[in-house]
Amino acid sequence: MVVKYRFRLYLFSLAMMCGFGLLVFRLWSLQIDRREEFAKMIPGAKKERARIPGPRGEIKDRNGIVLATNKASFEVRINLAEVVTEYKRLAKIKKAAVPEITFEISERGIKRMKPELDIYKIFEETITARMLEMGVHKDYSVDSLRVHYRSFGGAVPWVYRDDLTFAEFSRIAEHNLGLPGVTVAERASRVYPLKSVACHILGYVRLPDDQRASAEDRKGWDYYVPDDFGVAGVEKSFDNYLRGKPGVRVMQRDQRGRPVGEVDEEYVEPRKGNDVYLTLDARMQIIADRALRDGKIGRGAVVVIEPGSGEVLAMVSVPSYDPNQFIPSIQQSDWDTLMGNPTIPLINRAVRGHVPGSTFKIPISFAGCLAGINMNHFNCSGSVTYGNKAMQCWIQRQNGGSHGTLGLSDAIKYSCNCFFYRYGNAAGIGNITKVGKILGVGTKTGIELDDEDPGILPNPDWLRAHRPAERWSDGYTANTSIGQGMVLASPLQMASVSATVANGGKAWSPHLLKRVMDHDQAVLENPPSLRGDLSASVKPEEIEVIRRGMWKVVNDPSGTGKGARITGVEVAGKTGTAQNWRLDERRVRHDDNHTWFICFAPYKDPKFAVAVLVQNGKSGGGCAAPVARRVLEQCLALDKGFPVAIEAMPPAEGNFNHIASVQYADAAVPEALNADEDGDVGTGVSAPEPDDADAPRVKTTPNIRRKADSAGSAGSSSEQNVPKAVPVRRVGIFNRGGSQETKPSDSAPSGGGFFRKLFR
Repeated sequence: MVVKYRFRLYLFSLAMMCGFGLLVFRLWSLQIDRREEFAKMIPGAKKERARIPGPRGEIKDRNGIVLATNKASFEVRINLAEVVTEYKRLAKIKKAAVPEITFEISERGIKRMKPELDIYKIFEETITARMLEMGVHKDYSVDSLRVHYRSFGGAVPWVYRDDLTFAEFSRIAEHNLGLPGVTVAERASRVYPLKSVACHILGYVRLPDDQRASAEDRKGWDYYVPDDFGVAGVEKSFDNYLRGKPGVRVMQRDQRGRPVGEVDEEYVEPRKGNDVYLTLDARMQIIADRALRDGKIGRGAVVVIEPGSGEVLAMVSVPSYDPNQFIPSIQQSDWDTLMGNPTIPLINRAVRGHVPGSTFKIPISFAGCLAGINMNHFNCSGSVTYGNKAMQCWIQRQNGGSHGTLGLSDAIKYSCNCFFYRYGNAAGIGNITKVGKILGVGTKTGIELDDEDPGILPNPDWLRAHRPAERWSDGYTANTSIGQGMVLASPLQMASVSATVANGGKAWSPHLLKRVMDHDQAVLENPPSLRGDLSASVKPEEIEVIRRGMWKVVNDPSGTGKGARITGVEVAGKTGTAQNWRLDERRVRHDDNHTWFICFAPYKDPKFAVAVLVQNGKSGGGCAAPVARRVLEQCLALDKGFPVAIEAMPPAEGNFNHIASVQYADAAVPEALNADEDGDVGTGVSAPEPDDADAPRVKTTPNIRRKADSAGSAGSSSEQNVPKAVPVRRVGIFNRGGSQETKPSDSAPSGGGFFRKLFR
C-alpha cells in the first residue's frame, strides 16, 4: 500500500516538473528568443539609426613620438525631443498646460513674435531636479539650450555636460535616472600629451556649430552625434586623413517611444582615422623651444629645415598656448584671455611676414648671379643718393666711415648696405622677382598650414596694385635689396633660402607631411618636391661665393655673426636687423626691432638650415645668432647621444622686454658679441610694425563654453544645497523613460575600442 502511494507521489512530482519546464521553455521562447519578432509587431514600433563618431587618427613625429592622440571623455547627452514628448504625455494625464514662451524673429525684414515651447522650464522640471539629486548638476547657459532646441529639436543631442569625471560617469551609469532622452556616453576626445610643444603646427579641433551640422549632414540619421573636425594647423590640413569613419547603432522602439532592444545585425563599429606622421623631430622641436625660453625671448621663432629635402624638422613660435584648453570646449574667460593678450600667443610667427633686414641680401645675391654680376665689385663711400634722398650704410651712421670697394663675399661678411643698394639695382627688380618666386619669397611656400603668410616681395606690379599713386624707382629697388621698406618674409621662407644656399642651389619645397598610415599599411608617402633649381642657371663657383660670404659672417674676425661659432663645426650664416616700431594698446609708439640670423651647418656637408627671429632685440649678431648656435649645437649632438627629455611643456609666456644680447647660463664661453660691436644694426630708418598688430588672431573660433546665466544656475548656488547622490532602483538594461543605461568600462581606453563596449 505504501509503495502504491509513493509511486503516485513520484508521478505527480514528475508531471509538475515537466509542466514547469514547459512553461519556462515557453517563456524563454516568447520573451527572449522571439523578442525581436514580437517587438516589430507592436503598432507604432520603429527603428532609429544613431550615428557613432569615429575616433581621429593620431599625429606623430618622424620617429613615432605621439603629438596628438585620443582619450575617453564622458558626456551627458540629452535628446530634447524625447524630453518634450514625455513631458507632454504626463501633462495630458494630469490635464496640465504645457508651458510656452514667445521670441522675436525676423522674416523678410519684418519682426514678429513667434510662440514656442518653454524648453527651459520643461528641462528644469524634468531633468534638473534629478541631476541635483545625483550630485551631478552643473550650471549651464539657458540661451544655449534654447538655441539648440530651435535648431535641432531631437536630431542632434544637446550636450548638457562634456566634462564628467569618471566617478560622476560611473554614478550616473550605475543608477537608473528614469529620465527621458538622457544618456551618458564615452567619447574619443582629443588630447595633446606634450601640451604646448608644436602647438602652432598641430592646431586644434572642435565640434560643428549650428551651421556646420547642416540638415544635409543629418540626413538619414535619427540620432546624429557629429565628428570633431580640425580648424587650425595640421589638424585642419590633414583632416580628411585623420577623421575616423562613423559607426551605426540601430535601436528598436515601441509605440511609446521606449527602447526595447538593439538590432545587432545592423550594428557597424566605428573605425579610427589614419595616423599622420610629420617630418618634425620632437627632440629638435623641444631643443628649439627651450633655446627661445632659456634666452628669455618673449616673441620670436625658430625654423630648422633639412637642406637636402625641405623637410621641416622643427618650427617653434613664442609665446605659445596649450591646445588642450580647447578640448572639448574652452571656457569663455580663457578664450577672452588668449584673445586679449597683446603678445598674441595664437599667432604662428614662423609663417608670418616680418621685415627681414640684411638676411634678405642672400636672395639679392642670387639675383645678381642671374644677371651675371656676381663677380663685380661696387664701392661703399658711406652713402648712395637716389633722387634727392641719401641712403646711408650702417658704418657711416655708426662711426662716419665707409667700406670701400668690395666683392660680393666680403659685402655679405660686412653686411654693407651701399654695396647692395648698387648691386640690387644692377641685378634689376625683374631678376629679384624671379629669384623670389624660385625661393618662395613673396609667395606661399606651400607648407601644409593654411595660416601661412606669403609675405611681400615688392616690384612695379605690386606697387601699381597696392599704391597706384606711386611709381617704382631705383630707390625702391635699393630699399628692397637690403630687406627693408615694404619687404616681408617669414622665418620659414628665410630658412628655405638658407637651405638653398647650403645644398648648392636647389630650392626644395618645405613640407610637414612625412607619411599617412592605416595601422601598419602606408596610405600615402610624401616625397620631396623641387620648387626650383638655381643651380641650373647659376654656376657652382658663383654659388660658392655666396656660401663663402656666409662662412665669413661667422668665422672671419670682422664678421657680424661671431655669436654662432661652434667649436669643431664650421657654421655659415647671415645676420639681419630691421628697425621697426609698434603701437601698444594705448597707441603709444615703441621701438621693436626684428633681429635675425639664418645659417647652415656643417659647411661642407650641411645637415641643418636654421632661421631665427627675435623681436625687440638690439642686433641679429647679438640676439639671434646665439639662439641659432644653441639649436645647431644640440641638434648636431643628437647623433652622439645628446639627451633630450620628451616631456610636456607649459605655454611660453610672451613679453615686450628689450633684449640687448642673449647669453645662456650654462654656456662654456660667452656666445654673443657686445651688441655695439655688431655692425649690422639696420638702416637707421624705422618702419611701423606691419604684421602682428594687424594679424588675424584666429580664422575659426573653437567651441566656447558659454557662461552660465542665473537661470541655468538654479538650485546650485551653494555646495550645501546639493543633495548627495542616492541609490536608485535599477529596472534593467533600458530606462523606463527612454534612455539607455550604460555601464562604465573598467578603464578609459584611448582609441576606438571603447565604442563597442559603450553601445553594445
